[in-house]
Amino acid sequence: MRSELLDVHTGRREVVFDLTRQCAEFVARVSDSGDGLLHVFVPHATAGVAILETGAGSDDDLLALLEELVPRGFGWRHRHGTPGHGRDHVMPALIPPYASIPVIDGQLALGTWQSICLVDTNVDNPDRQVRLSWLAG
Repeated sequence: MRSELLDVHTGRREVVFDLTRQCAEFVARVSDSGDGLLHVFVPHATAGVAILETGAGSDDDLLALLEELVPRGFGWRHRHGTPGHGRDHVMPALIPPYASIPVIDGQLALGTWQSICLVDTNVDNPDRQVRLSWLAG
């Protein structure tokens, strides 16, 4: 297995951060144009990885839906950080901190409109890491 960490600056606002380019570059470096799996993992308790369309409003829709389903104003028991930070700690139960993407002939086997995204609702932590791991087939 080959693995490396990406440093990602997400800032102090909720964000859906597209990682597809960095993932494709990693796969190009390590896959020898072969088949396998790319595993993407976020080693944080308040972020997740999602496969979705970006740039057409879906990323903003996802953040709005999460606010509707898991509002900051809920009476969270987990209370450190900014108001409503408890929601960030339950977010990985809804958006898991990992995804695995098939790789065929050294290319990510994503659908036409699919992107690999870091979903970060934690405004207290502007810097993240993402672990990319290559599992050859």
